[in-house]
Amino acid sequence: MTRGKINIAKPSFLGNEKKYLLDALETGWISSIGPYIEHFEKSFAEYHGVKYAVATHNGTIALHLALAAAGIGKDDEVIVPDLTFIATANSVRYCQAIPVLTDVSSEDWNITPEGILRNLTGKTRAVIPVHLYGNPVVMEPILDIARQHKLLVIEDCAEAIGATIHGQKVGTFGDIGVFSFFGNKIITTGEGGMCITNDDRLAEMMRILRDHGMNRQKKYWYDHLGFNYRMTNMQAAIGLAQLEQLDGFLLLRDHIYHHYLSTLISNPRIRVQTTHSLRHVNWIFTLRIEGITIEQRNRAMEELGKINIDSRPVFYPIHLMPFYQSPEFVRNEYPNTTAISREGISLPTYIDLKEDEIGYISASLLDIIEKIHS
Repeated sequence: MTRGKINIAKPSFLGNEKKYLLDALETGWISSIGPYIEHFEKSFAEYHGVKYAVATHNGTIALHLALAAAGIGKDDEVIVPDLTFIATANSVRYCQAIPVLTDVSSEDWNITPEGILRNLTGKTRAVIPVHLYGNPVVMEPILDIARQHKLLVIEDCAEAIGATIHGQKVGTFGDIGVFSFFGNKIITTGEGGMCITNDDRLAEMMRILRDHGMNRQKKYWYDHLGFNYRMTNMQAAIGLAQLEQLDGFLLLRDHIYHHYLSTLISNPRIRVQTTHSLRHVNWIFTLRIEGITIEQRNRAMEELGKINIDSRPVFYPIHLMPFYQSPEFVRNEYPNTTAISREGISLPTYIDLKEDEIGYISASLLDIIEKIHS
């Protein structure tokens, strides 16, 4: 049977998205002022049990805004994992600070306390734990290090909305939690981001810097060099409708995750992230095929593509990027990051994905792995 293409991701608009968006259009509130922005921020803060949520135009902006509001600046050092989307490190450089790249755990693929301690210097001001692919970082030992060394903690939750650690939602452990609503994320506004915090000062500064640095009481008076990082009311309208469905989305994605596991676990080469019994979320189902070369990994993806199954590689290590190959960024070896990236493949994950499609994807991948190793 010939199948249509199975994409790596696609959004689902099953709730009030159209209703709220049309309301924004019909009332004329289409730019960065409007009732849906306030409603989305308030609902997002309530969902996470925090005092403040500050909406932005995308997730990268949210990271930069968080760092800028916290005063991270020239020559400050910020410890970041080597295995993450490039925006985590780039946002540090936007502040003229130095992202110090750190190897990750071979088990959960996240930054470790040992890695942080190994890279601490007198210039270290902050650490950005990334809850990679929806899998929570074990935060308690990292928070202990941060308290001891007076470090800012900014959680990158771009891929992990709804994940929890002993019942507490990610993004609420550090000083600021940062989220992305790009089109392939668990909830989407097309482009969009959010910062959450319980810190009055950080929340106020993020709101000021988001709006060109304008004084909040004196219109068109600027106390700070700020940015135009605002979310539109139309984005917020879609985001609010998506947030209303988040818990249902997560349950459907859980089902997809477990169905992938049940159809792939028979192959001893396949490994997934260790979850430490924490509540991870299935942003995009990602696995390692242990022992393969990068050429074999790429061949497996090509073979999947020939039968209309989309896939993508795990993030390439940041230390391999041409503009990060400098001793100021690269201070250690990165065996775990390198191996995970070399062996890793992400498979289609979206809530409309059917069980028979998952079975087809899994059977096809297992067959391809067997051929590669024969």
